Order: sequence, then structure tokens, then C-alpha cells
Amino acid sequence: MERKDKTTGAVTGVIANLVIVEVNGPVAQNEICFITLGEEKLMAEVIKVVGKHAYVQVFESTRGLKPGSPVEFQGHLLEVTLGPGILSRNYDGLQNDLDKMEGVFLKRGEYTDPLDREKLWIFTPLAQPGDRVTAGDWLGQVDENDMPHKIMVPFKMGGSFVVRSVVPEGEYRVDDVVAVIADEEGREYPLTMVQKWPVKLAIRAYREKPRPFRLLETGVRCMDTLNPITEGGTGFIPGPFGTGKTVLQHAISKQAEADIVIISACGERANEVVEIFYEFPELDDPRTGKKLIERTIIIANTSNMPVAAREASVYTAMTIAEYYRTMGLRVLMMADSTSRWAQALREMSNRLEELPGPDAFPMDLSAIISNFYSRAGYVYLNNGQAGSITFIGTVSPAGGNLKEPVTESTRKAARCFYGLSQARADSKRYPAIDPIDSYSKYLEYPEVQEYLAKNVSPEWLDDVLHAKDILYRGKEAREQINILGDDGVPINFHERYWKSELIDFVILQQDAFDKIDAVTPMKRQKYMLAKVLSVAGLSFRFDNFENVGTYFKQIINVFKQMNYSDFESEKFVRHEQELEELLKERMN
Repeated sequence: MERKDKTTGAVTGVIANLVIVEVNGPVAQNEICFITLGEEKLMAEVIKVVGKHAYVQVFESTRGLKPGSPVEFQGHLLEVTLGPGILSRNYDGLQNDLDKMEGVFLKRGEYTDPLDREKLWIFTPLAQPGDRVTAGDWLGQVDENDMPHKIMVPFKMGGSFVVRSVVPEGEYRVDDVVAVIADEEGREYPLTMVQKWPVKLAIRAYREKPRPFRLLETGVRCMDTLNPITEGGTGFIPGPFGTGKTVLQHAISKQAEADIVIISACGERANEVVEIFYEFPELDDPRTGKKLIERTIIIANTSNMPVAAREASVYTAMTIAEYYRTMGLRVLMMADSTSRWAQALREMSNRLEELPGPDAFPMDLSAIISNFYSRAGYVYLNNGQAGSITFIGTVSPAGGNLKEPVTESTRKAARCFYGLSQARADSKRYPAIDPIDSYSKYLEYPEVQEYLAKNVSPEWLDDVLHAKDILYRGKEAREQINILGDDGVPINFHERYWKSELIDFVILQQDAFDKIDAVTPMKRQKYMLAKVLSVAGLSFRFDNFENVGTYFKQIINVFKQMNYSDFESEKFVRHEQELEELLKERMN
């Protein structure tokens, strides 16, 4: 979309962050422009064009802006800079490096370079002169925090090319020419380690995008066992404030089988974002023994950025995720919370005076969210390697209302639903994922069922469905007990209820702050589920309902001790023997 001559214009109206500009040339939707205000240049994005007037949303405060201020259009969309040196950085929604900026409040009109242009990288060539390449093919690689960072043919280059030359192994800066390629006509293109890509467009430099089929192990039992997410899958975590969304995201980020973690902190500036900035750098990476931040990128809204920047931050994060996916890496992307992004969309829609949908959100909210979620996925690259983006967003519905438009629209787009329950959080049953309401549609996929049967166990799916059935029947029994009273229902109702509590306490609940219990490998999950189901399948003799609760509390206690013991250790086996003795007491 690049134009040789830049279009200019002048401000004719200002409505908060929406500025109306009269232009004297061609302007495109989502094009970037700069508005001059004294010494400062304010960055803005075109969101509507009507005749000679362009409506632009400014990513900064528009205080002091008046009609007549000059505007220069850049001839390109909102872009991110891609290259080595992105890992372990803290960026804002426009990819400014926050660590390079000074002060609590950032200066208006100040933009920083996202990359370190002076740093030397050890480049290793992967392509040979004479190789045929297309966009996204690997030319070489550099080592970025122990991660192989591939230098690729820029995504903007369409068609087939021939590699003319690649520099030998050695130290180079990101702006040094590392390869020269030529098109069919013989025109040569020198390539550096840096490229740019518009954030609103998906990177499609891959051969095939099949349905996800591989299980993504998160180490969180109530997810992996009952409602698994796949590598390249999509999920969302809705829940009221204080139900543990951010802690759950931290646990997944820390433990999940991913090479790169990207956090888009588009949430409340005082809550979620602060936690991410202060707590995330302190998390230890169990896989490498270093800090988790070394393979993490944080995209956050800053304190004085308007709501418009929230929209930019999720797209910036997703584009960086697609970049790393094209390197054949497994990327886990978290957005905390997408409700704030939806609010930005609502604000923009209202200013444009568009016809409002439910709760004043845009009419096409569902389509916007679906398009965004569809950018995640498992892909086979041109060279046969595989990469994936697993996307999990959190939603903060007002008052915990899961029927509001953002939650409902996300529910249509995401395949996994992990609904956090206020009642479970209040009773300290963490993670507070509701086992009845939550679901994973991946369990219905034949390729996922095949994968689980082959890699976990042939009976695994039946066991999971059986556990869900016990939980559901236990819920029904509890409702009956609450209505009719403890002595108003038969003893087998109490037994049914306590068997569901056994699954709840042993499988669903997990201590995120205990070294052993925080992460449960699949082998252990398989063993413990089989063990719990074998106990739930037994029939016991009880004299009265009081004995039922007392007895099952003892069983639960032994199981919990097993959860806190190293798998198959001496301590674990001892608790297992203790369980066997307990079971003999009341078995029919």
C-alpha cells in the first residue's frame, strides 16, 4: 500500500480522541498519520473515510489540539517491527519499548525503537545460493535467549525468489544485509534481519492449517483432565473480579508446553497490568531453570494512553505471535482482559455514531472477535515444520454476568470455555473453574480422540466422561439434600454427593503455590483419575448419613497427601497403602 507522495491534510474537528481531518489526496482505511501539535507529533489511525474527510483515532491525549493543525499520512497501515531482540521486552500497544522510556507518565508524542540496533548477533546461514524461496522461508538463524530465531524472507514479498548470496557465519547488526534474493525478472533485493508487517492482517506464510489435534499440557488438572486445550487451540476464561483469572494465567504461562509466551495486558491499568509487570519477571521457568521473562514478551497499555490503544495492543501481540509461529515455534498467547479491548471497540463505534448493538457494543462485535481468534492455530510451514499459536483470553464481565455480549461473542469463537465461578472462589476451591458449565469442544474432534487414545490411554475419554457424569449427579444430589435436609434423602444420595466431592477435591482443586501440586504431568493425571474413579465405583456400607461425610473426608485427606507427594515416591506409596486400609473398612 506504500505511496511515493505522502498525503497531507489539516484538522477540522476534535471529539475527544476522534479527530476529523480534511485531506488533499488519497487516504486508506487503517492508514497511519501524524498530527503536529507544537513540537510533538501525535500518532493516529484512520478509522473512517467520507469524501475529503478522514476520521482518525489518536493513540495519545488530544489536549490542546485545535483546527488547522497539519497532518501527514504515512502511506502504510499500523505496523510492527519484527526482528531479533523482541524477547523479554515490555512494549506498549504501539510497540514502544517501555524500558527505554522515563518517568511514571510517558511523554506525549514520544516513540521509541522496539529493537536494539547496535547489538551484535551471531548469524548462522540456513539457505544456500541457488535455493528457491518464498515469503516466510528461512534464510538463517540467530540465538535469541537460547531460542533459535529464524531470519526469514519478508512476508510482504509475493512470488518465488532465488537466493543470490547469504553472508557467512559471524556477528552482524540487525540492519546489516545478510542475504540477497532475486525475483523472476532478475531484480535483486538486499535483506536485513528486520521486517515490518501490518498488525490487522494475518501472516499467511504457511502451507496448511489443519484442525488442532495435539494436546497442550498445562499441568492444571481441571483443564488437562476434564476440558483439555490443544496446541494451536483457542480458549477463554470469563469470571468476576477476584476469582483467580490472573493467577490461572500465570500458572498456564509457567507450566504449559510452549516455547514462547506472549502476554497482551489490555486490562485494568491498576489491577491486571501491575500484577503482570511486578510478578511475571519474578516467576521461575521450570523448563530452563532461568526466569520465565527470558522467553516472554509483554504488550501492555500504559497509564496515560487512551482506550484506543487497547485495541492496538491485542493486534500487536497476535502479529508477533504469528511471526514466531512461522519459525516453527509453539507460542502461547494470553490476553488479559479482552473485555477492555471490546470496550475500546464500543467507544470507537459510539464516536462514529454507528448503529449500536446489545449494551452499545458494535453490531459486528461477534465477527471482530471471531476473526481475531481465527488467527491462532496449528500450521505446517512451507518446509514441512510445524508451528502453533494457542490463544487464551480472559473476559471480565461486569458483575460476573456471563450472558453479556463480550462473553457470548467469545463463546462462539473459542473452542474451550473455562468459566470461573464466584461460589467456588468464595469457598476457596481453586482454580475456580466450574466443572459443570465449562467445556472443551476439542474432545468431540475425532483427531483429538485418536491422539488421546494413542498418547494417554485408550480408556481415557470414557474415564473423563464418567468423571463428568459423577460430578453432575453429585450436583443433583446436593440440590436434593439442600431442599429436603440431610435426613430427608436416602443414604445413597449422600454417598453420591461425596463421591463427586472426592473428584472435586482431588482432581479439580490444585495448589498453585505448592512446588509438587502446582504442576501435574499427564502420566500422574492418568494414574490419579483412574484411582479416584476406582474408589467412586465401589459400594460402601453406612449406618447413617453422618458416617458418609466423616468417612469420605478421611479418604479425601489421604488423596490430598498423595497430591502433595512426589509421584511414585516412598511417601506416595505409603499414602496409597493407607488408602487401601481405609477402603477395606467399609466395603461391601
